[in-house]
Amino acid sequence: MSRVGKNPVAIPQGVTVAVAGRVVTVKGKLGELKTETAPEVETGVTDGKFWVKPRNETKRARALWGTTRANVNNMVRGVSQGFQRNLEINGVGYRAAVQGKNLQLQLGYSHDVVYPIPADIKIVCDKPTSIQISGASAQRVGQVAAEIRSWRKPEPYKGKGIKYESETIHRKEGKKK
Repeated sequence: MSRVGKNPVAIPQGVTVAVAGRVVTVKGKLGELKTETAPEVETGVTDGKFWVKPRNETKRARALWGTTRANVNNMVRGVSQGFQRNLEINGVGYRAAVQGKNLQLQLGYSHDVVYPIPADIKIVCDKPTSIQISGASAQRVGQVAAEIRSWRKPEPYKGKGIKYESETIHRKEGKKK
């Protein structure tokens, strides 16, 4: 039995949730998100709360029960508050800057890395060594952060590279003479 799926999603003021067949649409001040639910679950909105129920007692239906509820909860949170991911850049000469609709990264390569910023994502560089990624979709924010981090992952000897703000790098000792 899903403990997450049993709880309905509270819909805050300023957010509307519409269910049309298997498509759930969530609108709020930060945008609009849509998702298609699995045929194994049933969804609906009553009394300002979104609920999910399994159509049958199969293992897949019970698994998708909690997953669907969690995804819609993330959508409601995303259009009302938004999601944010912070990256830090460590290394001599490594820096980032937003230029128009592109993120310009200098990461020790012979050329600058130019990352086009997606339309639904906002990127801000307060300092040349920090990148702030925000948007309504938790999946898109995480995906963009992972793509930017993949250009130069942190290495364990000097700690150079792009890392998440909350990430800790396990350092290695290196060669001994």
